[in-house]
Amino acid sequence: MKQTWDIFCCVVDNYGDIGVTWRLARQLAAEHSLAVRLWVDELAAFARLCPTADPHLAAQWQQGVQVCQWPADWQPTAVADVVIGAFGCQLPAAYVQAMQARSVPAQWLNLEYLSAEGWVEGCHGLPSPQANGLRKVFFFPGFTPRTGGLLRESSLLARRQAFERDPQARQAFLQGLGVVVQGQARLMSLFAYENPGLGSWLDALASDTQPSHLLVPEGRILGDVQAWLGTPQLAVGSVTQRGALTVQILPFVSQDDYDRLLWCCAFNAVRGEDSFVRAQWAGRPLLWHIYVQEEYAHWEKLEAFLDHYTRGLSSPAAAALVDLWRAWNMDRDMGQAWQQLLVHWSELSIHAERWCAAQAAQPDLATALVQFCRNSL
Repeated sequence: MKQTWDIFCCVVDNYGDIGVTWRLARQLAAEHSLAVRLWVDELAAFARLCPTADPHLAAQWQQGVQVCQWPADWQPTAVADVVIGAFGCQLPAAYVQAMQARSVPAQWLNLEYLSAEGWVEGCHGLPSPQANGLRKVFFFPGFTPRTGGLLRESSLLARRQAFERDPQARQAFLQGLGVVVQGQARLMSLFAYENPGLGSWLDALASDTQPSHLLVPEGRILGDVQAWLGTPQLAVGSVTQRGALTVQILPFVSQDDYDRLLWCCAFNAVRGEDSFVRAQWAGRPLLWHIYVQEEYAHWEKLEAFLDHYTRGLSSPAAAALVDLWRAWNMDRDMGQAWQQLLVHWSELSIHAERWCAAQAAQPDLATALVQFCRNSL
């Protein structure tokens, strides 16, 4: 009989939370033969990532995972062997009471947000005894062996390499999105939060000596793109050229297609957590738009990651990368920083692939979770 796992996801204001939990649920079911239920409070958000899903169904099977509506009025249900509350979400009180009544205690884990900060290693795996007698464990994704690692399907890098070796597959994928790249244009993707500094970067791309083709999936950055182009509304499929820059609006795509999009591009601007990790597995230079937190807590997270990521780079290349990331996240002019980054393009491209390989040498997050639970029995 398969071990049962329940994952609870509360969609806050973006797709990062559901993006991470949906990937995790799929991998646990497919690679570890677990019976996984994913509880989601906003199925409409889930349906954006999984186009075959019906946001009106209380329960449905998608890719080996039972996806359930997390109802406001919780109904009694069997407690799973392993219970994961994603990103600090509060489990239904009735479900927690049922956990207390279970003859064999369920393993309860709190899956935390990804961070490269040093304190994460000391907190990963720490238990938190609850007043009701239950025991909750904090599980931290991360970039070092003393953390829970990153989400990575076992076949991911092999699939990426096969895709990269197949020009026809790449061309067919791009054509399916309506993308036709002209000549030697640098193909890039942009998925970000609102950013007043975007215009300075687009100005730099438009005045560059090498053409760029920027693919922009539907999202929060679209308003800033429209403002720069002076267009009241950009529909999916629209293609606009200004100087050396071509801007094309893409539909919101499934997770698997987003991976392929990242693989097609030479540079990826990403946001939050899910797309941030997937861009690293693409092995390309990237630009991260970090999620803004209260009291500027996100600055420390940004600097902590940069400290890890830039190790192994020459001092000038590291400085160029750091300057661009800081400008992007501090709403500063990006023109000069982008020009400096281009000087070190070759080194940064090689480094991105090495970083990907180094992270892939560590256990992935799903495997680390399963092993942790087995060791805790």
